[in-house]
This record gives sequence, structure tokens and C-alpha cells, in this order.
Amino acid sequence: MQKFNFDEEIDRRAVPALKWHKMVLGADGMDLFPASVADMDFKAPPVVLEALQARLDHGVFGYEAVPEDLIPALTGWLTERHNWEVDPNHILRAPNVLNSMSMAINALSDPGDKLIVQPPVFFDFYDIVAENGREILSNPLIESDGDYRMDFEDLAKKAADPRAKIMLLCNPHNPVGRVWRAEELRRLGDICAAHGVLVISDEIHGGLSFGDHKYTPFASLGEAYARNSVTSISPAKLFNLAACGAAFTIVPDDTKRAALQAENSRLTVNKNNAFASAAMVAAYNGGGPWLDAALKYLEANARLVVDMLADTQIESRVPEGTFLMWLDFRKLGMDPVELHPFLREQANMQLTRGIAFGEEGRGFARLNIACPRGRLKAALEALVSAVTAS
Repeated sequence: MQKFNFDEEIDRRAVPALKWHKMVLGADGMDLFPASVADMDFKAPPVVLEALQARLDHGVFGYEAVPEDLIPALTGWLTERHNWEVDPNHILRAPNVLNSMSMAINALSDPGDKLIVQPPVFFDFYDIVAENGREILSNPLIESDGDYRMDFEDLAKKAADPRAKIMLLCNPHNPVGRVWRAEELRRLGDICAAHGVLVISDEIHGGLSFGDHKYTPFASLGEAYARNSVTSISPAKLFNLAACGAAFTIVPDDTKRAALQAENSRLTVNKNNAFASAAMVAAYNGGGPWLDAALKYLEANARLVVDMLADTQIESRVPEGTFLMWLDFRKLGMDPVELHPFLREQANMQLTRGIAFGEEGRGFARLNIACPRGRLKAALEALVSAVTAS
């Protein structure tokens, strides 16, 4: 079995890495443990690095078409890993997942329409709704002892609102780490279909799941679900390729796809990045062993967090998926205004404020565990020391 070194320390400050940049950490926080931006501190899979080097060695970087082997690499990956057979004709390109979702919102709803979200949820959902002139319709998740589930009764009420046109699904869910089960997605899909609500599903974390938790693409549930959906996916999280800037939009319904194609054309989203294409082909064709090894490493990191925080007032649990952990600081009794400075000044950590994910995130913070274990362990020791002394 091929071995990969996830313990390697790499100086990410040698490049303008966002997670380590002063625009995220602040000019006074450059020595903090950076755990807010959702990428990995691991090198991309060796097959990707080799493909990028080969493309670099070619030396010519003029305009390029989509490589003939890119879409087959993607569809082959989805079929083999997730039993999801996608018609290549249903796939559109996009620079990133948020761009894909934003274009779908514009193409398939009107200003003033309401979009359903399930907080605490990825903060950029709120931005793309507001920036496109739509309104948030909140369907909060139900939390019980750290476990989260969907509130289907409330969802049915919200979906019945005549102005509700789109459901923004996060599958798997960021930040709570749920990998939604097929029966949960099917019930959500039935409610949305009954009320004419389109499901736009952010599945950028699809495939980052632990143990027996199986990622189910929403559109794989059946033709009726697929035709009432737009799925946004990318290899960015799976293979740590966010800087390559590439994503896909899967739209099975012909009418919806034509509308989105028109939006793509209006915004001239039709250029291809040579390095992104080479990276994606290599990742989908040969990155499986690296991802499997990374998942084992990440799950062990998650268990380390739970073990080290077990005797503190911070509550945590191993997520079902993603490399993000949702930490509950509510027993510390701190307001969000107090919690973030405490983490920075006393624990030397930069986490993502829970309140950024909605009011339901009050008292929480999101921790990125995709880093070498030794560094994570040292950061947790500092956190435990700070909490014990408080």
C-alpha cells in the first residue's frame, strides 16, 4: 500500500495562503494556530503533482479547450465511488462552487424570491443570497446533545411559502459535519418537490466521510429528485485543490440547464485553466489511494480532538464527514464577542466564529483539523491550558 506523509510540516507562508495570511489572521495574529479557512495543510496527491509538472514542462499556456479525458474522469469517479451515473451532457463548468450556486440562483429564481437554508450553515450561503437580491428563509437544524437533524415539519411550512423558490442544501453539512442519509435527503426532496422548490445542493465535501457514514449525492436518489436539482461539486476539498479554481454544475433537467448555460454565456464563464484541468484529471483518475489515506488520518485527528477535550467544558464529537469540527463552548458562559478574543489571546488559536453560521452558532466555533497531527496536538494543549486557567 502506498504511503503518504501527512505529518510533513510545509511552510505555507512561502505562498500567499489565505489561512496563514494577515487578511484572515490580522496583522497582530500571524503567530496564531490557523484553523479557520477550510483547506488542508497537506500536499496534493503525488499523481496531481506529477501531472502539473508535466503540464508545466510543456511550456505553452495559450487558450485551451476542455481536455477530452476530464469529464470521463469525473463521471468515472462518481460512478465508482458513489454509484452515481451522471450523463456527461448534464455537466457544466464553473470557476468554483459558490460561483456555480450563485449563477444557478440568478438563472432559476427572481429578485425578491426566498431561499431556504438550514443554519448553522456555511456563512457564504447568506452572502450569495443577499448579494443576488433574494431573501433568507431559515429552517434551523435541531440540535440535541451535539447531534443535529433536519426539522422536516418546519421545512414543510417554509417550503409552502409562495415566495420560497429554492432550497440551498449543504451535503455533507458544513459546519456540523452531518453526512445526510438517503432517507433524510429523500424526505427533504419530497417536501421541496411538493411545493415547487428547487434544490441547489452544495456537495463540495462529498466523499469526505468517515467509517460507515456514506455520502449520498442528492441527485443520485432517482430521476425525479435529479430533475428538481442543481448540484455543485469540485475536487477542491477532496484533494486540496482550492487554489486551482475549478468546479462543475450538474443539471439533469434540460430547461434548467439551458437557463444556466445562458447565464454562463452572459458572464463569459467559458475559459479553461490548463493547470486546473491537469490536476483534476489526475486526481479523479489516480487520487483515490491518497484520499483514502487522508480520511484515515483526518479521522484520527478528530478522535484526538475529542480525547484531549474530554475533561474540559468544551464539547466535541467526531464528525460524520468533512475535516471540520463543530466545537461547543457554551458551558464557558462566554458571549461570542468574548469567545473569539479569548481563543486568540489565551489559546493562541484562530477558529471560525460560530455566530458567522447563523444565530444557531452562538457559543460554538469551527475547527479545521486538516493539518499535521503534532501541530494540532500542540494547539489543543494550549486550548486545554487556557480553558483550565479561565
